[in-house]
Amino acid sequence: METTKVRASIVITGLVQGIFFRATAKEIAATHSIKGWIKNLSTGRVECTVEGLKTGVEEFVRWCHQGPKGAAVKDVKVEWKQYSGEFKEFVVIYP
Repeated sequence: METTKVRASIVITGLVQGIFFRATAKEIAATHSIKGWIKNLSTGRVECTVEGLKTGVEEFVRWCHQGPKGAAVKDVKVEWKQYSGEFKEFVVIYP
């Protein structure tokens, strides 16, 4: 059983705002017991930082490459970092 915990900072580019990307990401995060946050950027991109078991975070990153129905993801940048355990839940940050 996987026990390695990781952290990933992710920036998603494309048609990713106004199509329930953040709300669906919260559902995907819950499915994989992922904690962290997600928000829209003024540039039209979506940014998130997530933590959890490596397999779950990898699944979340894979999902980010497609997004929800209606999304047109052009690019996903992922920066892997050391797990910190600072998050208690997954939250959507609204402007």
